[in-house]
Amino acid sequence: MPLRIYGNRQLKTLPGQATRPTTGRVREALFNIWRGSIMGCDWLDLCAGNGVMGAEALCRGAQSVIGIEQAERACRTLHQNWQQVAQPEQSFKVMRGDILKLLPKLSGQQFHRIYFDPPYQSGLYEPVMATIAHHQLLAPQGELAVEHAADSSAAIAPVSGLTLRAQKKYGRTGLSFYTPTSESAIAHPEL
Repeated sequence: MPLRIYGNRQLKTLPGQATRPTTGRVREALFNIWRGSIMGCDWLDLCAGNGVMGAEALCRGAQSVIGIEQAERACRTLHQNWQQVAQPEQSFKVMRGDILKLLPKLSGQQFHRIYFDPPYQSGLYEPVMATIAHHQLLAPQGELAVEHAADSSAAIAPVSGLTLRAQKKYGRTGLSFYTPTSESAIAHPEL
């Protein structure tokens, strides 16, 4: 089933339920909230699936996108999708494997925007967020958006080093926004 993103671009998706692309409604809401901050940013896409969020970031002018995904077929698809939309001045990289093993390899890099959309029942929320905070992967003025089931947002435990700034619900999907604890985050009037 094809999927359309910003600029009416069509992306490839995997058949079946192997990946769960972020819905158009949630994608649109997130990019409206983050409008004005994507151009030139460094974007990290965690549990990237088909790569729709990273592709959208590239289409909206992100300088670089790194995606981490465990499934080999999904990695091939997201690489093709990003290659299709990336401009020559943009860079992207796909990392395949266990997210908890790959995140520490990014130590020393910082990202302005991080999107984290794991399988909802995976148990990855707290350990991945703790790893992001521990390795300071989120830039001082950066923001992390975590996708989760709307009725389970309270189940995401607080993580040292990250401050919950806002939560939004879109039908059965929730988004929680975090900033680094050590810096005062820029408030979003839309939230």
